Amino acid sequence: MQNEKNNTQEELNSSLSKSKNTIVIVHGAWSSANDWHHVAGYLTAENINLITVNLPGHGTDQTPVSNITLQLYVYEVLKAIGDATDVTLVGHSFGGIVVSEVAELIAPQIKKLIYIAAFVPKNGDSLLSLAQTDSESHIGKNLIVDELAGVARITKEAITDVFLADAPKPVAEYVTNNLRPEPSAPLSTPVTLSDTNFGTVNKVYVHSLNDHTIGYSLQQKMVKEAGILRTYSLPSSHTPFIVFPQILSAIITLEAK
Repeated sequence: MQNEKNNTQEELNSSLSKSKNTIVIVHGAWSSANDWHHVAGYLTAENINLITVNLPGHGTDQTPVSNITLQLYVYEVLKAIGDATDVTLVGHSFGGIVVSEVAELIAPQIKKLIYIAAFVPKNGDSLLSLAQTDSESHIGKNLIVDELAGVARITKEAITDVFLADAPKPVAEYVTNNLRPEPSAPLSTPVTLSDTNFGTVNKVYVHSLNDHTIGYSLQQKMVKEAGILRTYSLPSSHTPFIVFPQILSAIITLEAK
């Protein structure tokens, strides 16, 4: 009888685990998984299996820049997802490039893609090719590319304006003083996407209306070209997860159901 009880409990636990929505969040350039801790706090209060992926070379990860590629980023997300199904895959900024490539490779496992102030590529696009069309972005005039080191930086005095103009001053100061250089090779790597895989995945976009990283006009253009019909808009800078974490979490939770 005791064994039967234990087996029943194990089956119940397994069933409850499977019933949870799986949400995977992929951060953007010059960022890390830790930047999403406020959103994560709201999401984990729900019946959600949450995975926040930290890309190699970001946060405290010390992967050498010479080893970092877009394919390595994609592999890290694939590894995090494993054999999970009905996954809601969230990409912010450059994370939109990464999640698009992931969806191409495992489309049957992805229930929905949520782009948050993100790049939405077409086949053959890279972050760089899309960014070069963005006349509203403040990045170009504040970007420093160190080809020898293989990284890109934003001038220190422009970091707040570019990324988080609406953030509390202590947060803006912390980010300004601790922003790591971004590995540059993945930024120019084109994606390979198809209508039969990536094209079949349901997509949602969350606009950041006061964005100095990805201009609102480019956001609208990418959404239209990708055929995304369901959108939300937040009156935020490029980092709505800092200023509007509760609202953003509510959107993600709703869309993951």
